[in-house]
Amino acid sequence: MQDLTHLAIDTARQLGVQYADVRVANYKQQVLATEDQRVSQISDRDDVGFGVRVLVNGAWGFASSNEINREEIQRVTHLAKSIAEASATTLRQPVHLVPEKTHQETFTTPYETDPFLVSIDQKIGLLLEITAALRKNSRVQKANALMNLRKTERVFANTEGTNLESSVLTTSAQYQATAVGNGDAKSRIYAPPPRTMGYENIDAEDLLQNTERVAEQAVEHLHAPPCPVGQKDLILDPLNLALTIHESVGHATELDRALGYEESLAGRSFAVPELLNQLQYGSPLVNFVADNTLPHGLATHGFDDDGVTGQKWDIVKDGLFVGYGTNREVAGEINLERSNGTCRASHWSNTPIVRIPNLSLAAGQKPLSLDELINDTKDGIYIEGMGSFSIDQMRCNFQFGGDAFWQIKDGKIAGMLKDVTYQAITTEFWNACDAVCDERFWVPNGILNCGKGDPMQISQMTHGASPARFRQISVGRI
Repeated sequence: MQDLTHLAIDTARQLGVQYADVRVANYKQQVLATEDQRVSQISDRDDVGFGVRVLVNGAWGFASSNEINREEIQRVTHLAKSIAEASATTLRQPVHLVPEKTHQETFTTPYETDPFLVSIDQKIGLLLEITAALRKNSRVQKANALMNLRKTERVFANTEGTNLESSVLTTSAQYQATAVGNGDAKSRIYAPPPRTMGYENIDAEDLLQNTERVAEQAVEHLHAPPCPVGQKDLILDPLNLALTIHESVGHATELDRALGYEESLAGRSFAVPELLNQLQYGSPLVNFVADNTLPHGLATHGFDDDGVTGQKWDIVKDGLFVGYGTNREVAGEINLERSNGTCRASHWSNTPIVRIPNLSLAAGQKPLSLDELINDTKDGIYIEGMGSFSIDQMRCNFQFGGDAFWQIKDGKIAGMLKDVTYQAITTEFWNACDAVCDERFWVPNGILNCGKGDPMQISQMTHGASPARFRQISVGRI
């Protein structure tokens, strides 16, 4: 494969382009699902191809193909140059890439067992065992289980002399129990964090041990009273916080959005560069750390599709907005000397764009357990898991739900609630954070299906957190 990437780079150099890179990628994905006691899905995807990106007269050109041979490599490289030349005729502002050292590296996800070498019978057998266990509760009318396994292999080279290879595994499993009655249906989900690991991340014992609890909570959810309307103190678990972080911080601090270069899917941002190092994004307890070197992080891929190696940096420090996710193209717009390596494409046929890094809420520095946090809350709601959400075009006004909700009265859990949502403005919400549990309770949850761009690209990233409390947040029925 290296011979073919070198051919693309040599061809681009002969064509006299300013810059060029080539990315050959192979995507494998296996999705397995069961519904009650039947297999509802077994799908396998194995997709290989390459993309060539060139810079000519300050404009990008990109072309791709799923035919990988010498003639096609040369043809696509020529086509990419022609596209760049055409784009340059309507260029408003030339592209300038910030410098990056050359790299010669190989990255492989640390793992024990390749999930693609585990038999389908074993995987499906586990999922069927899970749904059977859920249905032991007679009030559970529907049980679903899902396993998602991915392997991405990339070879990258550019005209600056960088040559990189990576192999990234991603594994996850989850299930859902649904109780039906009184003209209503309510569910409970168990979703351990997806990680860049091997099949060892599919912990059969843990998955099965939680089935009885999940089934019982689905039934309890069905019969729970509705959420009161008003102001409540909220305690959010790491799995719920993952989505809130993703939408209100992750997307808001992608620099291309903040500059107005990206507008699809609620694509702008209030967090414009003029507010950098000025805006109090959250309370002094709030620290958001981007880390594309995080062990088993979903965006830990060794390097990005600009050829920039993984890094760790601050997005919000002691509540102050201090950083963005960037690529080599936009980093110079805020006078950064180097991109922090958040440029990724979701497929060989896509051009790379700025994507959210592994972005986490740092654990609290003082010893604090979830039980202690609940005991210290007089009138509130404890929320677990992800649910519905909406957020405006500028990433300011939002509404989030969850998967399970418990009322807190005088420091004690006082039963489940249903139909809970919370609404806030991003900076007001994060400034209302007055407590974060310590690192013992930090969980690296993540997002596997982040959509961005037009045409849409799907990416993955980790959002870790410990349980945290937010004072006097508006709640009400969905």
